[in-house]
Amino acid sequence: MNHASSKRLKDKKDFLRGTKKERIVSLSGQRESPFTDWTKQTMMRSDGRKPENLRSLSIKTGVNLYAEGSVLVEMGNTKVLCTASVEEKVPPFLKDQGKGWVTAEYGMLPRSTHERNSREAAKGKQSGRTQEIQRLIGRSLRSVVDTKKMGVRTITIDCDVLQADGGTRTASISGGFVAMCLAFSELHKRGLMPEWPVREYLAAVSVGVVEGEPVLDLCYTEDSGAETDMNLVMTESGHFVEIQGTAEETPFSRQTLDTLLGLGEKGIREIIVCQKSVFSFPGGSHS
Repeated sequence: MNHASSKRLKDKKDFLRGTKKERIVSLSGQRESPFTDWTKQTMMRSDGRKPENLRSLSIKTGVNLYAEGSVLVEMGNTKVLCTASVEEKVPPFLKDQGKGWVTAEYGMLPRSTHERNSREAAKGKQSGRTQEIQRLIGRSLRSVVDTKKMGVRTITIDCDVLQADGGTRTASISGGFVAMCLAFSELHKRGLMPEWPVREYLAAVSVGVVEGEPVLDLCYTEDSGAETDMNLVMTESGHFVEIQGTAEETPFSRQTLDTLLGLGEKGIREIIVCQKSVFSFPGGSHS
């Protein structure tokens, strides 16, 4: 093999490994989105997806006979049942304030995972993880709701994980949003909520760095071995509600952070398109 052929082979290997520096400054001196550069690489994931691809997404509505709003959301092999229930009361701390409340509860069925886990009710208390996730869901949903327009009532979003393969909290937020809107829509149709309270669409997705590559929507295998793991919650207008990110082993750069945010924004916009395909705001005047 001559010197030129050897150099071309080395360049190709370097490109596939992602060792070449990414170009993040344009000719005008402005930072370009690094997202485009990352997606030029050809990493294939364990399930055959490219780095920038979501898993298959399905949102089915009306899956519970009794709840005012109900959704079964499937992200790949992750399946979450989200129900929204209406109560004509509010927590004591909101007494006489003339507004409503949105809260959430989260749980996993014993055999939603590879091995059976005991129900938390049998253990007598919720785990710290469960409490953290349900607070995240409630906080995220409240961020796009005008609680004064709700009336003095509470909407509780119950998110029950039927099958877990990574991204259960983000799927709960994306599905829980639709379930909440369905419950509001029912009240709106009955004339019990004259003004529509939801400001804009909201969704969530996971991103991370796996084998040195930024990827979108991690499955369990990817999540368990990721060098960086991040959950993003964002509105349709592009405002972030929550950014939860951790480097497990190797610290990540600002460039990698920008790439992950770009991947997450792309994924969330695709999820919102799916949300809109199953539910549209009344009047059509909202985002």
